[in-house]
Amino acid sequence: MTARRTRWTRRTDRRLPIRTGLPIRSAAALVAFAAGATACSAPSDGGKDDGAGAAESVVIGVASEPDTLSPLLGYGKDGNSKIFDGLLARDTDLKLKPALATALPKVTDGGRTYTYTLRDGVKFSDGEPLTAQDVVYTYRTVLDEKTNNTARSELDAVEGVRASGDDTVVFTLKYPYAPFAARTVLPIVPEHVAGKQDPNTGDFNTEPVGTGPYVLTNWSKGEKLAFKANPHYWGGRPAVKSFTMAIVPDDNVRATRLRSGDLDGAVLPPNLAATFQKDDGRRTYRARSYDFRAVTLPTSGKVTGDRAVRRALDAAVDRQAMVDKILDGAGRPAYGPLPVDDPWYEGGIERPHDLAGAKRILDAAGWKPGSGGIRAKDGRRASFTLYYPSGDKVRQDHALAYASDAKKAGIEVKVEGATWEVIEPRMKSDAVLAGFGSVGDPDFGLYTLLHSALAGDGFNNMAHYDNPAVDEALDAGRRSQDPKVRAAAYDKIQQALVGDPGYTFLTHIDHLYVLADRWEGLTTQLEPHEHGFASGPWWNIEDWRPKK
Repeated sequence: MTARRTRWTRRTDRRLPIRTGLPIRSAAALVAFAAGATACSAPSDGGKDDGAGAAESVVIGVASEPDTLSPLLGYGKDGNSKIFDGLLARDTDLKLKPALATALPKVTDGGRTYTYTLRDGVKFSDGEPLTAQDVVYTYRTVLDEKTNNTARSELDAVEGVRASGDDTVVFTLKYPYAPFAARTVLPIVPEHVAGKQDPNTGDFNTEPVGTGPYVLTNWSKGEKLAFKANPHYWGGRPAVKSFTMAIVPDDNVRATRLRSGDLDGAVLPPNLAATFQKDDGRRTYRARSYDFRAVTLPTSGKVTGDRAVRRALDAAVDRQAMVDKILDGAGRPAYGPLPVDDPWYEGGIERPHDLAGAKRILDAAGWKPGSGGIRAKDGRRASFTLYYPSGDKVRQDHALAYASDAKKAGIEVKVEGATWEVIEPRMKSDAVLAGFGSVGDPDFGLYTLLHSALAGDGFNNMAHYDNPAVDEALDAGRRSQDPKVRAAAYDKIQQALVGDPGYTFLTHIDHLYVLADRWEGLTTQLEPHEHGFASGPWWNIEDWRPKK
């Protein structure tokens, strides 16, 4: 059992150490790449020159693309959008810093009023000036129930937002919400453009206008998004004048295109990143993260709805083996949504791999061994389907390892790869190898993952988890400013997940990126689940400089 941490004495230390350019252990064997993948054409808008010219344009391979580029529907809500800016932003170490605001907010009325003053001279990419009314419009639209933004609950504390002149914005909160300032990294949109459209269906979703360092020039769905420097950017013109995010869902194809020179950089799973370790022309970056892989166990499922089955699976899974064999050591076992070295982590909830214990739980609950070693109860076999998104090798490997561990306990897990279009309608009743994780404050990730009010709300609470004690603790952690009260609430939640798991938490993964070694100024941050497109060494691409 690990010692408890005195979290309330170190409230500002909520991040993990950032590790840049760490060596990656070699894979046991090289991956055999698809033979035809090297024939893929480069997705960039033009050819590259040698030397400094090549560093002015970058092509990066990522696994997926956003559904929308509108912050009104959730895009960029955690920062790092290259098209938009928030009132605040985060630096390398995730500390808040001014962006569209001139300074951090003035907090009054016992933590219920936040006042921001806007930076002078900021223009949107169409040349129109930023005003306080744009900020008001953005937040009011996100909070409008008619807007299809599944992240609305993250701004639950906001009672109202108003402009005071052209350069001052005042937020009034329903209750003191300790991490509210971190929510104001939300990107600001121009009312004179977005306000003329339906936020759910308007062209702004694919033709955004913002204040960020880059402007979208082309979006070919399923293929690429191309960007160029914003000539009106208040922070100065970037040295990287254009970049392209190539959408390459298959990990192996992404690695092949990187090796062929079709991509300048890519996000890769550990086994594929290891194949570039001895490449002098490329560098591997490793970012620690809150990103975890877990199996959702829907309470409405005929087998997964049985708490004994969920507890048995929690005991049967060999987390350390997944870290060692699937992640090649680039990660940690996950015993809940918070990493073991997070300041809010409740020491003592670690569960060892205990196959014998899993069998005892099932025996006591009436699940008896049957045909083929698969247990049954009241004529029902202990069998269910586990979906994972096709092309995601890391999730596939987690799913297969999970199924193998479950079978040893007498539970049949049928693993199937599918597109999200196939998976989403099945999430209420079928298990999914999912990924979640948010940085900044425990409320950011735990509330949307576990609160029963959000069950089935998009990708929120995918397991339809419903535990009144957990709901009460989530509300207490959200509404209190007292560090001791908040710590006790999040301890209670983590303890409750041991006895009543709605998910089987497997691993917290490190994110690995391989890039051509042509630029200076690259760093990594402690990252959330959402990575690749926004997070990665390119989170500050506007600050990169060509190597001399």
